[in-house]
Amino acid sequence: MELTIGIIMTIILLVIGVPVAFAFGGSLAYMTLALGYSPQMLLPYGFSKVNSVVLMAMPLFILCGGIMEKGGIGKSLVDLIEHFIGRIRGGLAAVEIVGSAIFGAITGSGAATLTCIGSIVSPRMTAKKYPKGITAAVVANAAPLGMLIPPSGMMILYAWSGQQSVLACFLATLVPGIILTALQSIVSIFMLNSHKEIELTEKVSRREWGHQLGIKGRGALPALIMPAIILGGIYGGIFTAMEAAAVATLYAVPVTIFVYKGLDMKSLIKTIRSSCISIGAIFAMTITLNMICKIFILEDLPGAIMKILLSISDNTMVIMLMINIFMLFIGMIMDDVSSVLLCTPILLPVVTKLGISPIHFAAILGVNLGMGTVTPPCAPFLYMATNLVGAEFKDTLKPTVMLILFAWLPTLILTVLIPELSLTVPSMVLGMKFAG
Repeated sequence: MELTIGIIMTIILLVIGVPVAFAFGGSLAYMTLALGYSPQMLLPYGFSKVNSVVLMAMPLFILCGGIMEKGGIGKSLVDLIEHFIGRIRGGLAAVEIVGSAIFGAITGSGAATLTCIGSIVSPRMTAKKYPKGITAAVVANAAPLGMLIPPSGMMILYAWSGQQSVLACFLATLVPGIILTALQSIVSIFMLNSHKEIELTEKVSRREWGHQLGIKGRGALPALIMPAIILGGIYGGIFTAMEAAAVATLYAVPVTIFVYKGLDMKSLIKTIRSSCISIGAIFAMTITLNMICKIFILEDLPGAIMKILLSISDNTMVIMLMINIFMLFIGMIMDDVSSVLLCTPILLPVVTKLGISPIHFAAILGVNLGMGTVTPPCAPFLYMATNLVGAEFKDTLKPTVMLILFAWLPTLILTVLIPELSLTVPSMVLGMKFAG
């Protein structure tokens, strides 16, 4: 009973807008007192769990993402992508989506992807007379691609929390991320095709097009080298995820200062300071969630959830439907870090009993939580994009629903029903068999 009250208390605090750390802290205090657990036992456990080499990759990727977000790397990527598809009606929406996917492969952060690529592409879309409501919806829905395209900060946390291979979890979300990128681009172009007021990029001769491609290609090359360093180094066995994050950060500093000139030493220090604040907040929240999850484990919450689900139905697909709805709700009210840290220890034991591979579940979790960030009424990314673009929230609802129905949901259904989408690439690259 006390555990149920603690969980309901957490949800209520989050829904009414209490900051995540304080919401979890309040419920932790209640459950510790009500269930009679000793803080002397929970505190060391919380601190010991963050003493992990795998988890060290997270702050390094956050720092790297912060440097790249402020350093002008995103603009060169957008310029190159726009050169290929800028003349299509609705092409700038596809530029936003593809640019977010590529930038996500560098930073691993949905929020950084939204603020960086969104702030570059949305003014161009407004200048070309794209409807602001659709622009905001596209920016919001493209941002979670940074949580799916590897390397993903969310997958680092999932792998650490669930004791899984970081590389396998990275690769599990790759194919769903590519499918989602393609579907979002198609749906966005379809929605915008009827808006004849949209101005297209001026047509140039083939020779001039090739000349501009060379200029923009050279400009984007240092940025495109980044994912090659990160992914090639990790999957080639040259270094670990943490070492890849460190190398990427060291590479990003001179590139953003001397090549793109988006940062100077003063702004670099400011960016490092801002990233350190975010890192500190995440680790404080992680320690709190570790202690809560320890209580959940001691109280056998996963077993209780399994009993409840089986009392409703013994059909695996019905149970997975309920689990997906739960994850979607969690993604709506929490940030991606909190969502992963809460869902993984609770749900992973449940789905493994259903015969679902933890690597397959990594992709299911990623798509669900990503969709939650843009699903009304909470939709944190949707509100961020609406403010960024300067659109009316009501104008973003219809295009967002279209993107959810015809991009997010098909991707989720395919990811759940076809385990091979998530397991084939990790199996091929790592030479291991992951049961589906």
